[in-house]
Amino acid sequence: MESTIKRHTLTQTFNLLRYTFTIVPIVAGADKFTNLLTNWDQYVNPSIENLLPFSTSVFMMIVGVIEIAAGILVFRKTEIGGYIVASWLTLIALSLLIGFKYVDVAVRDIVMAIAAFSMAKIAKIVKNKN
Repeated sequence: MESTIKRHTLTQTFNLLRYTFTIVPIVAGADKFTNLLTNWDQYVNPSIENLLPFSTSVFMMIVGVIEIAAGILVFRKTEIGGYIVASWLTLIALSLLIGFKYVDVAVRDIVMAIAAFSMAKIAKIVKNKN
């Protein structure tokens, strides 16, 4: 009975993380096209911006497509998607930390990366128990 309760709790936790890391990247990715939640261009490190062969807005739309794809991947292949989202969030955080701008967002993204990494680890356990 105790193992059934633990299994149920683990599955609930996994599903909460899975749905979160499916929905949030898709919403954030879609918002790169509308800027309803924020002006995403402001988060691009100026040193990266200077290297771009196109506008920051086009770059953020490309980022949006990647984020939408990552959200779908988390839903379909959670373990792989979790590692990709964790890496992506870590890169974003490092970019923000290098410019020492939006450090609060960088810290939040590191915490989210840890949660995505944890979700990927749990996915392996949940998948093997089924």
